[in-house]
Amino acid sequence: MNAGTRDWPEWTKDLSKGLRDLRGGAPEVMKAFSGLAQAALQPSALDAKTKELIALAIGVAVRCDDCIAFHVKAAVDHGATREEITETLGMAIYMGAGPSAMYASHALDAYTQFSALKTA
Repeated sequence: MNAGTRDWPEWTKDLSKGLRDLRGGAPEVMKAFSGLAQAALQPSALDAKTKELIALAIGVAVRCDDCIAFHVKAAVDHGATREEITETLGMAIYMGAGPSAMYASHALDAYTQFSALKTA
């Protein structure tokens, strides 16, 4: 199914079922992951909505549909507006492209170094 036609609320419910199965098979790992999530999402200098928007941007930048589903839902539950979501997505687009340019320069530098070794 194309992501543009996905039923995100239904898909999130299906993902939750799969995560329950995983919790049954790896309970200690999933308990630790849940604790990490709860600690990271605890409001402090940043409120819960802002933290969910950050998680959404990271989910988009790393191309994680499952992350997108859960963090959009959580952002909406915390009162995020369409404008806040679209501004967050703008940052995700920027950070998806910017780091690629930076890593491309690393790859070119590596090529230069390996090529120099081969011709030496």
